[in-house]
Amino acid sequence: MRLRSLLFVPGDRPERMEKALGMGADALILDLEDSVAAGAKATARSAVREFVEMRSGDATLFVRVNPLDSDFIADDLAAIDGTAVRGVMLPKAEGRASVAELRQRLPGEYLVLPIASETPRAVFTLGDYDGAGLAGLTWGAEDLPAAIGASTSREADGTYTDPYKMVRALTLFGAHAAGVPAIETVYPDFRDLDGLAAYAARGRRDGFTGMMAIHPAQVAVINAAFSPSDAEVAHARAVVDLFAANPGAGALQLDGKMVDAPHLKAAERLLRLAGG
Repeated sequence: MRLRSLLFVPGDRPERMEKALGMGADALILDLEDSVAAGAKATARSAVREFVEMRSGDATLFVRVNPLDSDFIADDLAAIDGTAVRGVMLPKAEGRASVAELRQRLPGEYLVLPIASETPRAVFTLGDYDGAGLAGLTWGAEDLPAAIGASTSREADGTYTDPYKMVRALTLFGAHAAGVPAIETVYPDFRDLDGLAAYAARGRRDGFTGMMAIHPAQVAVINAAFSPSDAEVAHARAVVDLFAANPGAGALQLDGKMVDAPHLKAAERLLRLAGG
């Protein structure tokens, strides 16, 4: 399952779900949480269930349910019972205990995609996740500052302040420690596609393998950022071929530069990524 781009769609807007199918996202996240007002939850559940039943063969579908301690979670899970949804996004996750609790309540063997940084306690569990049954690990930069009374998670130029740089890094390493994809958080200014491209490029550079989107216009930019270029693929193949031709070698020279075991590992990973 390739997860370069994951596009959020409000659960109470079925017309947007249909439109989102043609936007090229690797997965859709049908939202029952933040984008749906309390009074519209029941309508959203019905719309999501109907859409999943009709369209689960056409796309990789996740449903973002409400937090485990909310009054909505039981009805959210009942709404997906028996459907072919691929996974459940869990907000306000706090480590493997949260995932285990969700799994006990899930009406099927669905993958879980935790949003792993939305509470103060969650920050201390980012290295706690067991990769079994996880679709990946992602984070958010909005709920946590609200939870601790911070005015913002960003500097005036849009970069993260130090506490949230740390949380982003811990999520990245927590995902890789669990052996699952590290999914970058959203870029809120959906009109700023140049800023998005730069942000997504930094995410891939740092080790994220995909990113969430809040608007269809962001999908193509994200897909491009998290897809290896032809030049990258050619270089990776050259590295792999060089080591294959020199079995047992610890370090070799390619294009005037030394390459060794970490370069080989990175090249193999990139080729797996390029193969989808």
